[in-house]
Amino acid sequence: MKVFTVKDMSFKAGQELTISGKTKSSSKVFSVNIGHDSDNIALHFNPRFVHDAGSKVIVCNSNRGGWGEEQLENSFPFDEGESFKVVISFNNDQFYIKLPNGTMMSFPNRFGDDSFKYIDVQGDVKVQGIKIK
Repeated sequence: MKVFTVKDMSFKAGQELTISGKTKSSSKVFSVNIGHDSDNIALHFNPRFVHDAGSKVIVCNSNRGGWGEEQLENSFPFDEGESFKVVISFNNDQFYIKLPNGTMMSFPNRFGDDSFKYIDVQGDVKVQGIKIK
């Protein structure tokens, strides 16, 4: 389920994107996608409340003419029906994601780009705020 899409905004290397939201009480999955458009996603940030064998995991990936290799993060500081804040920054090499519990994770910037214009949020989540600084 699409929550919202922002096109033609400016998110540049060195800036911080803060997304505040609240997961639904029966959340199964949500995702934040950052890239150039729906076919060119540099960061697919995808917390999954139900994954293989019932475990909770964050899956990150990128998509440029097809999905790349998934990266799994086992730190899972999201709770169903609870508020959260995620802070994302990046440079030409890496995305840095600060999770709600303060844990930092990273994902390679496979595109190597220093500017993105597209943010898309989907799934079992209500976005309460988005800020770039």
